[in-house]
Amino acid sequence: MRRRLVATLLACGIAASLPALAQDGTDPAQAAAALQGRLVEWRRDLHQHPELGNQETRTAQVVADHLRRLGLEPRTGIGPTGVVAVLKGARPGPRIALRADMDALPVTEQTGLPFASTARATYRGQEVSVMHACGHDMHVAILMGVAQALVDMRDQLAGEVVFVFQPAEEGPPEPGETFGAQRMLDEGAFSGGKPDAILGLHVWAGLHTGQIGFRSGPSLASADEWALTITGKQTHGSRPWDGVDPITVGAQVLLATQSMLARQVNTVNAPVVLTAGQFQSGVRFNIIPDDARLVGTLRTYDEAVREDVIARFDRIATDYAHAAGATAKLDVVNNAPATVNDPELARRVLPALQAAVGEANVVEMPLVTVAEDFSQFANVVPGAYFFVGTTPQGQDPATMPINHSPHYAPDEAALQVGVRALLRTTLDLLDGPAGG
Repeated sequence: MRRRLVATLLACGIAASLPALAQDGTDPAQAAAALQGRLVEWRRDLHQHPELGNQETRTAQVVADHLRRLGLEPRTGIGPTGVVAVLKGARPGPRIALRADMDALPVTEQTGLPFASTARATYRGQEVSVMHACGHDMHVAILMGVAQALVDMRDQLAGEVVFVFQPAEEGPPEPGETFGAQRMLDEGAFSGGKPDAILGLHVWAGLHTGQIGFRSGPSLASADEWALTITGKQTHGSRPWDGVDPITVGAQVLLATQSMLARQVNTVNAPVVLTAGQFQSGVRFNIIPDDARLVGTLRTYDEAVREDVIARFDRIATDYAHAAGATAKLDVVNNAPATVNDPELARRVLPALQAAVGEANVVEMPLVTVAEDFSQFANVVPGAYFFVGTTPQGQDPATMPINHSPHYAPDEAALQVGVRALLRTTLDLLDGPAGG
């Protein structure tokens, strides 16, 4: 696949010089600046009407209507609310996919913005407030803008662009359902032809507006959701020797996993995070219950390390439970593999990002322990994923509300930065305008 990508790009003259873009009146900076008013309008409308994963019906309608007005023929209802449209250039060339995620979070907004969300929905059986606390409203607006700019350049383009608007990146609202990227793939997102590469971005409070964060190779962690059930024997709290205490066993297992990471896993070369977010057991202060349930997440960057840690976790749980006369059952579900920026594609993307915002404004991202199911697409075709800063100049990113915060309010000036970066990168991979 990697050799095919390089061969395709070279065959299409991908070595075209970047400055040629401006000479043909298709300067991404000018195109992005001209779109800023619309970008803000789209973003604020989406922000006021957030929708949880697999419920993005209004958002999908806004996207599909926009694409139809551009003369494209979007396919809707993919996975189940995803939207895909293809733009064909005037000449043969690579097929490049661009992806934006559409879903919001069960978060009560506290930004105080005049267009703040008041939306409500049901999440896992509970009524919740809904907010675009992760910036997916920004992502959708950016890709809508890129689509408009590229359609305006259609007669000068070589190749094809696949616009992918994805539901449920944050996960479906009901347990057991498939995350959005994999479901879109399962339901034919690429049925019209597999792309040669896919690009994605994420707004990021940890960078200033105007900055782009990027790295080659592993970038975001794999995300596993694990559930450990310890089954013991109920007894009165005053007579623990008459039963088997699953709470004590669960606590011993949890502490042992941290010792395992510190003493058995080489976390220098391959970082690992194993966290418990829930510990549920019992209903009364003086009764030792029958069972205990721990639920948490595992984050890794290497599949072999991931499998090794899971095997060690399972062995620790089983052995501690056996020693106490209990039983242990560990279930692990992978919600997203690690996001790995294809090294060959990264070498093509980096100069375009630097041309878009200036070399000094492209910073090398550290490994990020959050996860993204963009990785499902990037496991099918070479992928490149970058971050767009949203903290205004003059403010310290370290003190700003981060993504998923109820106070997260990204700088809307980042919208045209995202358009500029994604548009420039796409044009470079498509070999730019005719004659470039």
